[in-house]
Amino acid sequence: MPAKRPSPRLQTLTDETMNEPQKALMRAIRSGPRGASIKPQGPFGVWLHAPEFGHFAQALGGFCRLQSGVPPRLSEFAVLCTARLWRAQYEWFAHAPIAEKAGVKPKTIADLRAGRVPKSAAKDERAIYDFVHELYKKRRVSERNYKRVVAVLGEKATVELVGILGYYSLISMTLNVFNALPPEGEKLVFAEPK
Repeated sequence: MPAKRPSPRLQTLTDETMNEPQKALMRAIRSGPRGASIKPQGPFGVWLHAPEFGHFAQALGGFCRLQSGVPPRLSEFAVLCTARLWRAQYEWFAHAPIAEKAGVKPKTIADLRAGRVPKSAAKDERAIYDFVHELYKKRRVSERNYKRVVAVLGEKATVELVGILGYYSLISMTLNVFNALPPEGEKLVFAEPK
């Protein structure tokens, strides 16, 4: 039985219905590293309702997603780990194809989606997975998992990885609170709470 779609909690804005601060935010998003084809949906659709906040959030996101020292495959893998833990429908919808294109194996993506430990994942992905899960569960990271990730990423990119996790937790909370879902017709991959 397909998941029931909750109703969005905020009005969906279009380029025609935006006020000037909202248009300025969309111009900033579209002129950045994401490109001009970005639509006012997902977290951006929510942030348009608080454009001053949206400017700061989207700038951080542009760095986290497209400019950090964390290789795209590992960054996208970490995003999927976060999306699964939060059951963030739109985040999964947007990032699963990007993760696969970046080199995360379809089997690994399927395991993450199902909530299974991705045993066939690459060694560096498993280090990220253990780090992410320990951090979210215990709110700390053991010396062992810290050293494994630093061995993969180095110190600078480990700092950036933690930033990516924080940013995508913000994204997940935003999407979940405001029921920002994939477009109509797209399947929801996680069960919605009743």
